[in-house]
Amino acid sequence: MTVPVPIQPAATVIIVRDASPQYEIFMLKRTNQAVFASGMYVFPGGRVDDADHESYYEHHHQGPSTLQQGQQTALGDDWRAIWIAGIRETFEESGILLAYDASGELLQFNADNRHRFQDYRHRLHEGDMSLAAICQQESLTLAIDLIHFYNRWVTPPGRPRRFDTRFFITEAPAIQHGLHDGKETVDSAWISPSEALHQCQEGEFSMMLVTEKQLADLNQYQTAEEVIRMAENNTHFPHHRPGQPQD
Repeated sequence: MTVPVPIQPAATVIIVRDASPQYEIFMLKRTNQAVFASGMYVFPGGRVDDADHESYYEHHHQGPSTLQQGQQTALGDDWRAIWIAGIRETFEESGILLAYDASGELLQFNADNRHRFQDYRHRLHEGDMSLAAICQQESLTLAIDLIHFYNRWVTPPGRPRRFDTRFFITEAPAIQHGLHDGKETVDSAWISPSEALHQCQEGEFSMMLVTEKQLADLNQYQTAEEVIRMAENNTHFPHHRPGQPQD
């Protein structure tokens, strides 16, 4: 008898920034040795860990805002852990940390702190330090209010790993540019939806079908402001389950 592959909760963050002629999205290329999505370009993200449920985070995040109440309801009882997982995985995989500093300003990297946060990222990735410990050390408040739930996709049956992934949208903080980790991911790029889709069709930018579908939907927008405005005001959060009966 075939043992069903367990479906693990996960969070992925689509990070946008302004560019011309169309806004860009940060994407990472997974190593060819990866069990899941090997050699493909993906958005930063990963599974929800037990530590993401820590009670510490109850008092160390800003948001959800009034506009995000529908997002919170759609995410369900584990809303905080899912948002935290998105922030943690984004920092691990891209080096972008979506948080406010002790003064209440959006965290920026500079000559004084850049190497320190690079070390935090490495230690977090290796399991030697938690995101909660980083927040405590640097007096950070996680920016849930800037990260908007968009939709939800479940990996189809038959894959070696399956995830129930909540996708979020946010705008990149200034002076945080993102970079692959050189281990699980071997390349990174800021690329417009239209260019990513074009290169994929040419066989030069491999993506999973779900990534292609997300980019196809987001290709209707020209600026990062339009995307963020859509995400802030969104009230419909589709739950896509390819290959499974729909409700």
